[in-house]
Amino acid sequence: MVRRIKSRLAIVSLIAIVLTLLVQPSLAYYTRVHTATNVVTSGKLELTIREMTDQGTEFPAEGIYVMPGDVVSKMVTVENTCDHPFYLRVKLVYGIDSQELPAEDCVKLNIDSENWKLKDGWYYYAGTLLPGEETPYVFSHVEIVGNKVDNRYLGKTLTLSVIAQAVQSENNPIQNGDTATANGWPAE
Repeated sequence: MVRRIKSRLAIVSLIAIVLTLLVQPSLAYYTRVHTATNVVTSGKLELTIREMTDQGTEFPAEGIYVMPGDVVSKMVTVENTCDHPFYLRVKLVYGIDSQELPAEDCVKLNIDSENWKLKDGWYYYAGTLLPGEETPYVFSHVEIVGNKVDNRYLGKTLTLSVIAQAVQSENNPIQNGDTATANGWPAE
């Protein structure tokens, strides 16, 4: 009787092994492996700073000769030259012979305070700049402050550099219409 039980156990075990070998290849037909590769491409923001004179010509790249008290036509705008809308900010850096100096030491600008808001040294455009659009003038003329530009500046080169930065406006909400609160502004 013990032999009979062992024999039955051996047969059951053998049947289980054979069934396992037969079933395993058929399970492979019901299993499938697939790999998907997703490519995400980020947009590229592009802009152009335009510096024009009131005669409709480009402001000379080599600059112009000025005297204390002169008012120089320099109309600065920024154009969105990409396919995406963005928020924009502009920084004005004044200098003399490659050294930065405060604006009140040499120039006075007529900033468009309706469309541009000063915050932390940057002028933020008060809206979204759509593709192909150009901003209103940041300013349209530069006055050389006569009582500030004295003999210390003889033979020196006064500079006014315009730096513009943009961040995407798509999926980038702002608070209370303040574009300075947008995410992504570069650190200085």
